[in-house]
Amino acid sequence: MTSVSPILRIKQALKVIEASMNNEVTKRCTMLNSVHPTQIFAAKNLVHYLTLRNQDIRDLQNELHGLGLSSLASAESHIRSQLQAINNRIGKKYKPEDIEKCTFEWCQTNHIEKAKRLFGQKENEYVPAIMVTFDTSFANNYALIKSLLLNGMNVARINCAHDDEAVWSAMISKLKKACFQTGKSCKIYMDLAGPKIRTDIINKGIDKGRVKVKEGQLIWLAYDADGFDKKEIVISPTEADIISSLKKGDRVYIDDGMIRGVIEKVKKDRATVRITRISSEKKLIKNEKGINFPDSELNISPLTTYDIACLPFICENADLVGYSFVRLPADVSLLRNLIAETNEKHPDIIIKIETPESVRHLPEILLEGMKQEIFGIMIARGDLAVEIGFERMGEIQEEILWICEAAHVPVIWATQVLENLNKSGLATRSEITDAGHAAQAECIMINKGSHTIEVMETLRDILSRASEHRSKKRFTFRSLNIAKIFLEKL
Repeated sequence: MTSVSPILRIKQALKVIEASMNNEVTKRCTMLNSVHPTQIFAAKNLVHYLTLRNQDIRDLQNELHGLGLSSLASAESHIRSQLQAINNRIGKKYKPEDIEKCTFEWCQTNHIEKAKRLFGQKENEYVPAIMVTFDTSFANNYALIKSLLLNGMNVARINCAHDDEAVWSAMISKLKKACFQTGKSCKIYMDLAGPKIRTDIINKGIDKGRVKVKEGQLIWLAYDADGFDKKEIVISPTEADIISSLKKGDRVYIDDGMIRGVIEKVKKDRATVRITRISSEKKLIKNEKGINFPDSELNISPLTTYDIACLPFICENADLVGYSFVRLPADVSLLRNLIAETNEKHPDIIIKIETPESVRHLPEILLEGMKQEIFGIMIARGDLAVEIGFERMGEIQEEILWICEAAHVPVIWATQVLENLNKSGLATRSEITDAGHAAQAECIMINKGSHTIEVMETLRDILSRASEHRSKKRFTFRSLNIAKIFLEKL
């Protein structure tokens, strides 16, 4: 029996893949027609890419690679065009009307222009923009702001969870003065605070604001201490409608994941939590520490009353608005509509991916974002790592980068970038490696610290080196769960 030649196997496999791509786009024509006219190529390419990533093509990739052909890796932004280029090399001819218009050259230009609009002009277009988080003290430190500009700050981040309009105005005024005097430009990014689920000790330990716990111990989540013995530990999660969303077996993380628990029982307005792990030497729960519920579908709006009150100031003064706790596409339309009602000046939205739900619904969130001409994504690695598990963070942040590349959406890499260097003046080996990986994003966010200038100098050196190797990384494509979830929904 004659075996099928590698070229014929490749032709047959690519034919099936391209037909599937076209079929999935046709099935979603209504969804795709709702995006902004400038986003239609990006929307179709996203569906093409997810169609490819809904299957395991590693054997096909190896055959392509063995014949010296493109293995479809590093082609996220123009995946069908790349597939057609392979077909051309092995003898297939396309009619002019069937040739994919979303080519590598077009996508590269489009992506650079989008990043430039969001994050401003850079000296080196292949090195990510740098976003610097402003501290309260910046409001009275013009010299530092000027120094940050001269050292490469492209975006100034103001976190609306802290300070007030008077402080924000002082920061913005000094930044604009520094831009005028240095001739440098800098975008203003303002973060909406979003809902903050925090610990509030309301029974044992209430006087000190902290309480000792141990592994195996049972504690309570409740909104008041009525009916509890004085020796029982009762924590209020500060946001209403949390407890009713919990179910037995759901995980609970306190204080950036330092304390792990599992829900054992849920009543109407209270739930028991069994402490299963404590990773801190000080086995304490303190007030105002974050609580994460990664398995629970919480009925909380991503926009608080405080956020809505901040919107007029943000719209008037910011170029970019950061949107926390996004879980579903409807959350994106909620903010977009509020901004449209608030002010004629519309800052571009940066959607923060920081929950398991936002990861699962990423394709739909991107397609909802595409109803506007431009927007960005932030990989908010702090809360996201706690929610999905630290061991999955490396995998998930790569997947987000791939999918956003397919959607032609610029990405901000955020949280703990050179954090030890910023706080102590000495970088760890692992965070140097992490900073190198950040070169895959279009912008990198630096948190507050005492060594910000040194961080920027180190980061710029790392990024300039890493960007020279960025296109040389080769990936193999197993199936992605995100793609499977999206394609099964229709």
